[in-house]
Amino acid sequence: MAGKASIALFRAREDAAGSAAALAQRGFAATCAPVIEIAATGAPAPRETFDFAVATSAKAFVFAAPAMLRALDGLTLHVVGEKTAAAARRSGLSRLAAPAADVAALLPRLPLGRALYLAGRDRKPELEAALGDRVTTLALYEARARAGWEAAEAQAVGAAAAALHYSRRSAELAALCADRAGLAAGFRRLPHVCLSRDVAAPLAARGFAHVYWPARPDEEELLDALESALADRSSFRA
Repeated sequence: MAGKASIALFRAREDAAGSAAALAQRGFAATCAPVIEIAATGAPAPRETFDFAVATSAKAFVFAAPAMLRALDGLTLHVVGEKTAAAARRSGLSRLAAPAADVAALLPRLPLGRALYLAGRDRKPELEAALGDRVTTLALYEARARAGWEAAEAQAVGAAAAALHYSRRSAELAALCADRAGLAAGFRRLPHVCLSRDVAAPLAARGFAHVYWPARPDEEELLDALESALADRSSFRA
């Protein structure tokens, strides 16, 4: 174990808190240097009528405008995850079906009729592919790339012992931000632990030598891989 080694996180601040807590449980400190920020798109409430609504992320309710929330009044919500359900309740919406564990579990539960999908600009296609022309998608939030890190963020990344990457896009943007901050050489030398081989692809394409990922895209296994990577690095230096 690396004790209080600092681990760089590049997720949006809304997502990084949970990862920072998971790192703390394993004795690490988290350095948050987001490369994206989540923002509302300002999409207007639809004028069509729907039989039910679907959401797979709590952000759908965090970034929904008041008019959008009013448009949902009276619709049953089908959501993925208790966190999403809790966000819907905090927004004043109470007609909630029991949350599903994931999209695969949600799909068989959905009723017939027209669905309104409350989503982000960047999303996986499974739900829309399954519902076809029965669904209308409304992008309520989007992940916008930051131009670069602030000086304190760049300094913290430069002092980190390793980096964690949760998405392909954020991995690529982190490498760009490191270049802009003058950290390219040091950033390349860090162990980069990625959620999957796909997430690691932009770093591998840049020739990063110390890139790791777990057998399954699971956060617990990701953190196991981080501990192994740091242990291997310590042994190599010894």
